Amino acid sequence: MTTVQLYPGALPQRLQALGWRRPVYVRGQLAEGSAVAIVGARAATAQGMGRAHALARHLAGDGVHVVSGGALGIDGAAHRGALAAGGEKGGTPPAMIGGTTAVLGSGLDIAYPARHAPLFDQILARGGALAGLLPDGTGPRRGTFVARNPLIAALADVVIVVEAELGSGSLSTAAAGARFGRVVAAWPGSPGCDRLLARGAAVVESSDDVDRALRGEPRLLPPPVLDPATEQVAQALRAGACGIDQIVRHTGLPVRDVLRVLPTLERLQ
Repeated sequence: MTTVQLYPGALPQRLQALGWRRPVYVRGQLAEGSAVAIVGARAATAQGMGRAHALARHLAGDGVHVVSGGALGIDGAAHRGALAAGGEKGGTPPAMIGGTTAVLGSGLDIAYPARHAPLFDQILARGGALAGLLPDGTGPRRGTFVARNPLIAALADVVIVVEAELGSGSLSTAAAGARFGRVVAAWPGSPGCDRLLARGAAVVESSDDVDRALRGEPRLLPPPVLDPATEQVAQALRAGACGIDQIVRHTGLPVRDVLRVLPTLERLQ
């Protein structure tokens, strides 16, 4: 299938609405309807991949397009889940099945990871798309995957991180989603997801939660209740205190209390 270079004026409406200025390379057809990005760790647990697969299968079966990054782990599970919906729907018209788009960190003629070449072929054969920011012939390089993450978020209405460590690139996809005004959600239980939830991301633990997020009614955790010492340190930091000595002077707390609460506040940052 031929790669097409789409310039800003020919991009899908959701990208034009963001003022997207970079050309986008596409094989297949980018979806214009409801879409959800499902992303997460490459070195994912079996449980995490099962969750991503189930969420994607549910969404695609309801006609919602699934976007992810084509990588190992959570991404691959999400793409496969979306494709599985088509197989389960039997005689359902293809237009009623959401399908999936893989946003790659290389030229679209270079399958990376190589073991996902059959998956990318299947995505195209089933009416999905490959998309990216690099022309054909461009191999993956350091930084190209993080650079393509905003496109994943831009192509979706909701961004869900299923499983992530604190240094995961999927957190940059979530950050781009927040900048673009997308609903950002996370599945509790991994350090990166728990940090997103502490910062106000919606909770996703079921297909019902995803449906709520798509309706604009995301399920949110109540704000954390801080003990008095933690609240004092938080106020000191908001007032501009830097370093342990300044925090101690600002709060009057013993050093040991300041050191005790700082890890809690760091998780909430």
